[in-house]
Amino acid sequence: MRSPRRFAFVLAALVAVALASPAWAQQAQTKPYEPQVGQEGKDVVWVPTPQVLVDQMLDLAKLTPGDFVIDLGSGDGRTVITAAKRGARAHGIEYNPDMVALAKKNAAEAGVSDRATFEKADLFESDFSRAQVITMFLLPSINMKLRPTLLDLAPGTRIVSNSFSMEDWTADETAEVEEDCTSWCTALLWIVPAKVAGTWRMPQGTLQLTQEFQHVGGTLGEAPVRAGKLRGAELSFTVGNVIYTGRVDGNTMRGTMTGGGPWTATRQ
Repeated sequence: MRSPRRFAFVLAALVAVALASPAWAQQAQTKPYEPQVGQEGKDVVWVPTPQVLVDQMLDLAKLTPGDFVIDLGSGDGRTVITAAKRGARAHGIEYNPDMVALAKKNAAEAGVSDRATFEKADLFESDFSRAQVITMFLLPSINMKLRPTLLDLAPGTRIVSNSFSMEDWTADETAEVEEDCTSWCTALLWIVPAKVAGTWRMPQGTLQLTQEFQHVGGTLGEAPVRAGKLRGAELSFTVGNVIYTGRVDGNTMRGTMTGGGPWTATRQ
C-alpha cells in the first residue's frame, strides 16, 4: 500500500508541472478587457468618438491649460486623455466599471494620470459645477434630460457635443470635420448664458428683458430691444440707434454704449 505522504508529494509535483506548462499558464491569465462598439451601457450604447473629432471639439471649446474639463460618459478615456495632453485637468464620468479601469490604464500609458482622472458614477447624480468645459457624446434624449442642469452652470461654461443637439437651445457654433472622418464628424458648442430675464433699472429708464437661452428681447422704456444676444455673461443689444455692450454680474450689468459712454443696470 502506498504511503499517504508519498502520494501527496507526487500529486503536488504533478500540479506544479501542470501549472508551469505554457498551455495552463495561458488559460490562467485573465484576458484584457476590450470594449465592443455598440455594447450596451446604462443610458446609451458605446461608440467611440473619432480622435480627429475629439481634437475638433476641444479646439471649438478653445481649451486652455487653465481649464477643468468633465467628460460625460467618458468610455475608454480618449477625450479626457487628449485634454490632459493639452495641459488641462480633465475628469471622466463613466458608469461601466470596466471602462473606468480601461481609461485609467490608458491614461497611465499616456503619462497623464496626474491630470486625467476617472470615476464610476451616474451622470444624473454627478456634480458638474467645477467644470469650465463639458464634453459629451450622448443621445439627444439624454442631452435634454441634462439640459436643465447644464443651463444652471456658471455663465460662460463651454459645452461641446459630438453630433447631437439640444433641440431649441441652438448651438452657438458648429464645426464639421471633413478629413479622416467618415461618421460622427460634427462638433456643436454651447456657451451657458447668464440669466437676464426680468426688470432692470437704468438711468435711461426701465429695461424689461425677455430671454430664450442666448437670445434676448424686451423694451427700454417704450422702445424695443433688438438683436439681443448673450455669450456667457457678455451681453449686447440695440435700442434705437444705440448699441449696448456689457457684462452681467449677478444682479448688475455694466458696459459701454455706442460712442463710448458707460451704462449700468440693476435688477429689480
